[in-house]
Order: sequence, then C-alpha cells, then structure tokens
Amino acid sequence: MNEVVDAAPAKLSFRQKTLLAREDAIVAAVKRLLAEKGFDLMTVDEVAAEVGIAKASLYKHFASKEQLAAAAMVQTMDQALTIVDGLAADASLDAAGRLKAMTRWTLETQLAGAMPTLPSENSSLRSALLAHRDYMDRLMTLSDRLGEWIVQAQADSTVNPALPPEAVLYTIYARACDPVLGFLKAGGSHSDAQIVDWVLSTCFDGLATRR
Repeated sequence: MNEVVDAAPAKLSFRQKTLLAREDAIVAAVKRLLAEKGFDLMTVDEVAAEVGIAKASLYKHFASKEQLAAAAMVQTMDQALTIVDGLAADASLDAAGRLKAMTRWTLETQLAGAMPTLPSENSSLRSALLAHRDYMDRLMTLSDRLGEWIVQAQADSTVNPALPPEAVLYTIYARACDPVLGFLKAGGSHSDAQIVDWVLSTCFDGLATRR
C-alpha cells in the first residue's frame, strides 16, 4: 500500500525573503506613524522615507494609503489574538484577570509607540477596514473572546453586572487610544509602569461592582 507523503513546504527564494522583509519594515513604519500621527496626518511619502525606499517601490507592495494602514491594523490584531491565546491558557487568571492583562498589553503597546490609532468615524480608513475581510474576521474573533471573559467576570461579580457587556468591551478597546497615557508620559515625572498601573486602576476600579 502506497503512503501519501505531504510535500515539504517550498523554500522561499532570496528575492521572496527580501520582499517579505521589506513588507515587514513597511508595516512597522506604518504602525509607528499611525501611533504618532494617526491616519489622516500620515503620508505615503513619510512611510517610504522612513523605510528608505522610493514611493514607487512602496506601491508595488501596497496600492494605497488605506491598504498600508489596513496591513498595520491586521498585524496588530494578530498580536492581540496571540496575547489572548496565551492568557486563555493561563489557569492562574480568572476572567477579570485576563481582561486586565489584555488591557495592560494594550497600554504598554501604546506607550511603546506601536499601537495604531483607531480611525475616526468619518475616516476613509474606517470604510476600508469595514470592507477588509481579514481585519473584520480578526476583530470579530477578538471581540467574541473578550466578550466571553466579560460575561464571566460579570457572573463572578468582579466586573459590574449592571453594565452592558458592550459598554465594558468598548471601554477596554478605547484604552488603545487613551490620551491620558500621552499626557502623563509628556510630564516626564512618571515611569511607563506607573502610568500603566494608574490607567488600569482608573479603568477597572470604575468597572468594579459596587459593594
């Protein structure tokens, strides 16, 4: 009897590896610029200059400014889902602990300048993201996972059960663009760890069940 053997994955050529490395550099630059300036103020010229390539070369990878930003948002969602998977496997955490740990990662990522600013209601990026299947699939998966923890935390009374779960979810999502972090960091009097702890406290103490 002949056995079916899976073919080994094809090795990438040097050119393919170079193109992937360039795309990674482009997305990293976009994430930094989105975190610093937001989508409306970021320009394709700035992205190309930061990566050190011609704008024409950049367009060979991404056809528009919206595609650039969408790639950065998709990568950020992938990172968030990886964090969620790790927290779900941590038996030492309850649902509220997982929500806090996820929010801590969000705050730390923002302080590190690697969290893309969420698009405004009237941004062309918002429309592009709503039509971007990879982004929307990841967003729905992340929302479902966090939603399960929120419902469990409310059942445990570690998060106020009187609050609508979606209000808790959007409160957590809003920490990705919380201006308080920037204001406190700009003062230069506090460490990043202190800032994260304080914002976490104001967020989750406000969500805690009143006793």
